[in-house]
Amino acid sequence: MKVYEAAAIRNVAVVGHGGCGKTQLVSAALLAAGAVNRLGLVDDGSTVTDFDDEEVARKHSLASSLAYGEWQKTKINFIDTPGFANFFSDARAALRVAEAALVVVDAVHGVEVQTEKVWAEAASLGLPRIVALSRLDRERASLDRALETLHRDCAREIVPIQLPIGEERGFTGVVDLVSMTASTFGADGRITASEIPAAMADRVAQARTALIEMVAEADEQLMDAFFANGTLTQEQLTSGLRAATAAGKLFPLVCVSGLKAIGAQPLLDAIVTLVPSPAERGFAAADAEGNAVSVPASDAGSPTVFVWKTIADPFAGRITMLRIVSGTLKSDTAIHNHTRDTSERLGHLLALQGKTQTHVPELRAGDLGAVAKLKDTHTNDLLADASTKIRVAPISFPEPLIAYAIEPKSRGDEDKISTSMHRLQEEDPTIGYTRDPQTHELLLSGQGQLHIEVTVAKLKRRFGVEVLLKPPRVPYRETITAATEAHGRHKKQTGGHGQFGDCKIRVEPLPRGSDFAFENDIFGGAIPRQFVPAIEKGIQDARMRGFLAGYPMVDFKATVFDGSFHAVDSNELSFKMAGSLAFKDAMTRARPTILEPVMKVEVYAPSDFAGDLMGDLNGRRGRIAGMDTRGVMTVIRAQVPMAEMLSYEQHLTSATGGRGSYHMEYSHYEEVPHSAQAKIIAASKAARAGHTELEEAS
Repeated sequence: MKVYEAAAIRNVAVVGHGGCGKTQLVSAALLAAGAVNRLGLVDDGSTVTDFDDEEVARKHSLASSLAYGEWQKTKINFIDTPGFANFFSDARAALRVAEAALVVVDAVHGVEVQTEKVWAEAASLGLPRIVALSRLDRERASLDRALETLHRDCAREIVPIQLPIGEERGFTGVVDLVSMTASTFGADGRITASEIPAAMADRVAQARTALIEMVAEADEQLMDAFFANGTLTQEQLTSGLRAATAAGKLFPLVCVSGLKAIGAQPLLDAIVTLVPSPAERGFAAADAEGNAVSVPASDAGSPTVFVWKTIADPFAGRITMLRIVSGTLKSDTAIHNHTRDTSERLGHLLALQGKTQTHVPELRAGDLGAVAKLKDTHTNDLLADASTKIRVAPISFPEPLIAYAIEPKSRGDEDKISTSMHRLQEEDPTIGYTRDPQTHELLLSGQGQLHIEVTVAKLKRRFGVEVLLKPPRVPYRETITAATEAHGRHKKQTGGHGQFGDCKIRVEPLPRGSDFAFENDIFGGAIPRQFVPAIEKGIQDARMRGFLAGYPMVDFKATVFDGSFHAVDSNELSFKMAGSLAFKDAMTRARPTILEPVMKVEVYAPSDFAGDLMGDLNGRRGRIAGMDTRGVMTVIRAQVPMAEMLSYEQHLTSATGGRGSYHMEYSHYEEVPHSAQAKIIAASKAARAGHTELEEAS
């Protein structure tokens, strides 16, 4: 396979709302570039970038995947990303290693919830963006309506550089407003140059004038030229558009249909022409002092490599996906894992075309690739020479939002579950897997119900492990509302040495989100220094078991300020027990309460249902934060306790006939109303009592 230098590489993250046609569009672009020989679905229902069994079964992207094609002697790396909120972290990771975002927008629905989210994420990274208006061949597709939502919800600087020829099913081609040429496309996506339709002449002239004005606005010299001459030359327009796109001052819009492969070649032209190469746009990093730096994509020097994704393949083992920040990475060489301070031996380097792996001798600066079977390397690791001063900020992954209890269908499968979940956690850091310290149940947590269901399906398909899901568990927390002092004494006398630990602690509330703090305020040697960590350990163990309902106690500070010890009988275990007893004593006077997670919710539904949906959210203890009307659709923003949202997906589908969708993400914890706390405490006690009975019976 050909090796590409940084100047001949374009890395593009394909992002957008779920179901907007991203995967179809990537398939069309790969077909146009000659990288694949057929469009869309193959016999087994997969596409180039949707090949996982779950993606085929659900007909949606569930994880980022990599594909590439060559166009105008330039390698274009496409990262096809999922559009569901549950899997947004994959899109975030893809944007971190790309030079531009290709934001795909459905021409029927316009801007949707996830469109805004990926747009904001790309903006926070300062990425250039090209908008691909897809599905223009569908009924009710409209450039004008979609552009109106884009200007309102994303940026006024989004400007068409193409106009569609024909509407809906009559969409057959595009007019390029930069070169003033027209192209039509056959059923197989084959492109033919044609004349600009006479009926479009006035609209094309107006759109080109608007484009020239927008490009001139983005640069003072071009603005002067525009005022002097009333227009821009072709060279000024082309170079000005490229500079404005790279600087994030303009966002070109192209017109496409992935299903019919219309507009694929002009899209490839736009990517090569307008997207900066890794050589032009350095990789964001930091130096040893933490100062932001941009690392140029130079082939010289030792390689610096960032791991942006890991795939758990049951046959090939761990597949590590790489971005070559600088230098040249070669197969069969050793490299230092700077994050974990270990050495790794690289096997064959891989170029990924979806699930197809091609061995390559080397990967140069700016390129994307992969390597299999690394021992100790995981997502966010930096591979580089041991002496490197470069640091790369890790990709941030959200904490799991919702947890289900799981149990194996077959006895003795617990060990297999643990091993398989460890593999899946390497692939998806947003998955949580723990054992409840109170009930000893296995807990699987994730970003939502769909995320959990997909994870369970992967356990079965990839690793042959079947589990039963129990109702979701809300991650309640406990905290205190008053400061107090407490005393804990553990004294036990048996034959020989006894046990003695004695401590006094002060507890006080901390601001929400502070978790736990511990302070040693002992003077005069009332408790030897070596026993103080044992007191903290006792408090830690006790707080994780909770006081009211068995949920972890958070947002408080414990200070040990006095106590006593015995020269013979005191030991770490005794002071650990004393710390636990002091915690329990404190909770009797610290007015403990229960906290619940509150979610930031956005509901997207036809406006006819807005009143009923707002009433329902109010009935779920929700607080309405705002409402926007977008054409015939309404977006309702609210803050709702997670406990009230567990059944919302089914309700919304039923209430709107499947036309509504919603997104939620964690906002904050707040106190549960006292009327509801009694139910939570009673349910927790019943669950623990039931589990104790089961243990005794067994």
